[in-house]
Amino acid sequence: MKIKNIKINSFGNINNKEYNLSEKINLIYGKNEAGKSTLLKFIHNILYGTSKNKKGKIYSDYDLYKPWGEGDFSGKIKYKLDSEEEFEVFREFGKKNPKIYNENLEDISKQFNIDKNIGNEFFFEQTKIDEFMFLSSIVSMQQQVKLNKQDQNIYIQKIANLAGTGDDNISYKKAIDKLNKKQLDEIGTDRSQGKPINLVINKINKYEKEIEDLENVKQNKYIIEEQIKKLNNEIEKEKLKEKYLKELKEKKEIEKIEIEKINLNKKVIEKNEKIIKEKKQELNLLLNEKEKNQIFKEQKLDKKLNRKINNKINNNSNNYFNKINELKINNKIYFILIFIFTVLDVLTFILTKNTSLLLISLIPIIGIILYYFIKKNNIKKENKKIKEKINRINYELNEKISYLENEIKLLEKNNEEPIKEIERIHEKINKEINMEKQRIKNKYIYKINNDELNILFNCIDFSEVIDNIQNLIRQKELNLNTLQFNKNNIIDNLENLVNIEELLEIEKQNYDELKDKNDKINTARILLSEAYEKMKNNVTPKFTSNLSKNIMQISNGKYKKVTVNDEEGIIVELPNGEYVSAEKLSGGTIEQLYLSLRLSMVKEISNENMPIILDEAFAYYDDERLENTLKFLIDNFNKNQIILFTCTNRERQILDKINVDYQLIELVD
Repeated sequence: MKIKNIKINSFGNINNKEYNLSEKINLIYGKNEAGKSTLLKFIHNILYGTSKNKKGKIYSDYDLYKPWGEGDFSGKIKYKLDSEEEFEVFREFGKKNPKIYNENLEDISKQFNIDKNIGNEFFFEQTKIDEFMFLSSIVSMQQQVKLNKQDQNIYIQKIANLAGTGDDNISYKKAIDKLNKKQLDEIGTDRSQGKPINLVINKINKYEKEIEDLENVKQNKYIIEEQIKKLNNEIEKEKLKEKYLKELKEKKEIEKIEIEKINLNKKVIEKNEKIIKEKKQELNLLLNEKEKNQIFKEQKLDKKLNRKINNKINNNSNNYFNKINELKINNKIYFILIFIFTVLDVLTFILTKNTSLLLISLIPIIGIILYYFIKKNNIKKENKKIKEKINRINYELNEKISYLENEIKLLEKNNEEPIKEIERIHEKINKEINMEKQRIKNKYIYKINNDELNILFNCIDFSEVIDNIQNLIRQKELNLNTLQFNKNNIIDNLENLVNIEELLEIEKQNYDELKDKNDKINTARILLSEAYEKMKNNVTPKFTSNLSKNIMQISNGKYKKVTVNDEEGIIVELPNGEYVSAEKLSGGTIEQLYLSLRLSMVKEISNENMPIILDEAFAYYDDERLENTLKFLIDNFNKNQIILFTCTNRERQILDKINVDYQLIELVD
């Protein structure tokens, strides 16, 4: 691969610049702060995108390289692959995905995979080099190959890391130790205590025990809910009965009022009947008296009797018939006396035959007869008076009788209306009230048990039954409130159950995450071990072989052999054949070793001959080492494009000295 052209609209402190590069050696010269590192960062970002993640730095690449002015934060790069295919990549750095054009300027962006996190992976698909490998091998950023004596051990470790793992920042042993420590600190083991997984397991056991206890409470909730449901149904039924009875009672009250009206009318009728009876009795007495007066009126009494009767009538008109009877008895006495005296006279005449004595004896008889006729005459006179008096009495009696008869008729007529009212009320009760009661019964026939419905329908005292039902409802409602209170307490606990279940689920997720993390660490350890073994057995020998060749050329034959082992790290063969640890070499030699190892990787990482990009890589090289290194690059990487960033003229002078063509690009402020 060769970079042919770079066009920057605006990136960092570079605006409206365009650079054409040679396919061989490119020397990019500029003073400090002239934009060399910015140009190198542009190449990196246009191929892999500009990250907005700070990754532990103060500023992200996006914030750091945004235009200082109003420039268009974009640019383009043109490159050619070993297959001679040419591509142009235009990127607006505020967007994740660039536009990729082929040599016919057709947009082929969609032909490549687009990762949702890193964007279009066109460069990786073309070269098989990801961003990490790009920065670990073909690019050496400023200060990456510079060290002093104090950093020598760190640099030696980087070389060992690079040889052993392919990454100068990753030590296999340290990586394994870190994985073990990370596993212990961030996860823990079955035998550890107080570590995340132990805490999570303890919490899971605790929450599961609490949930088990609360599940029993939950079962009680179901029982209470059934009891509440049953009580609610019972209360509802009792309330239906209450409502049913109240409706019946309302009709019963109306019926009661109507019955009361009947009773009142009956009382009126009874009162009238009583008065009528009394009046009739009085009337019968008067009629009897009238009848007796009529009998008496038709009788003939002597004067003496009439006088006596008259006196009796005057004294007590009501008992005169009895007195008349007494007078009649006295009339018989007269006849008896006359009969006795007549018998005596006859006997005296028969015995004496004396006419004178007979005549003398007739005197009493004549006297009695005279007295009788005189008395009878007087009685006639008195009888007339008595009859007149009786007529008067009869008239008064007739008046009284007529009045009583009218009163009786009026009372009997007055009873007709109450009787009709009673009949009307009975009809109303039968036709309206009883029908309404039956309608109410029919209304509840499917809501209340039929037997119970009939019992309630026929109950005598609705108020008492309603009171009993209301008391029962109150008792059931009291029981219901108690159950509801218990249920609410259970619900409070069950709300805690929900929280505990959520906590348990969280802890299970934490456990799964820890297990997953643990599995990943174990997998990483296995993969790292496998990769390390593979690197050590397959790749590292090639690296060390290339490294030995490289360092021999760069050191002008001084160091011929370099190897790496687990026990002693990097071992270098001295000119006299002795093997020494790389730590004993000078800083400059170690720098050469590091650069040699990175360069040895270039040929292994891709099927493309990738550019070698070095930013101020030789700042601490003396002229001899710099010349050897440049010759080494020219001789061994003649198929690779070489891009050197420098702030000195030494590289230019050496290239001129050894008569090598190069493209010079000068950066100005």
